[in-house]
Parts: sequence; structure tokens; C-alpha cells
Amino acid sequence: MSVQAYQTAAAKTETPRQTEYRAFAVATRGLIDAAALPAIEVGRRGEALAKNRRLWLLLAADCGAEGNQLPKPVRAQIISLSIFVDRHSTKVIREGASFDILIDINRTMMQGLAQSADPSGAPV
Repeated sequence: MSVQAYQTAAAKTETPRQTEYRAFAVATRGLIDAAALPAIEVGRRGEALAKNRRLWLLLAADCGAEGNQLPKPVRAQIISLSIFVDRHSTKVIREGASFDILIDINRTMMQGLAQSADPSGAPV
């Protein structure tokens, strides 16, 4: 099966929560890989940070949109995290700050997305 066929099949069967989890997993893997690169690999490190920033920007935009059904305090927290991710990403590139906090934030989001409100353990 081709990669495109697999992605199409996955997109048709995933819940929005699973799609978000997968997006965080991809972004987090990119950050982990980039963190392991030498600082001289600015382009590759910057690419991983840019992908993660885009993910967070998309989340923030969604949280600010009319009709978003998340509670307002949760939406505000996600927007605040998005701003933090953007600022810290700049520090990683300009000042050599650690990737660790960005990785930790993404992992925490993934844990939240993986938790199920259904006692049977089935994804919600």
C-alpha cells in the first residue's frame, strides 16, 4: 500500500482527537531529532521548530474561532501556550535555549489527547 493510500485511509478513520495526537507526535519527533543535532545544523533545527510553531499557531487560531466548543479557560490556556512556544522557539534559534520544554509541552498535550473519558478505554 502506498504512503498516500495509507494516509487517506487513516484520515477517513481517525477521530479529530486522534488526528491531533498524530500531529503532535510528528512535531514532537521532529523536535527530538532536531535537539540531537549539533547547533551548526541551524536549517534542520529551524525546520522542526517551524513545523511545531505552525501546529501551535493552528491550535491558537482554532481556539480563537467562533464556534469552538472548548471551555473558554482551556482555549485561553492553549492560546497562551502557543505564544510561549513561539517565543521559546525564537530563543532556541537565537540563544541556543533547550528544546526540552517544547518537547515536554507537546508530550503533555499528547497525554491529554490520549486520555479517554470512556471508562472502557475506547478513544473518544
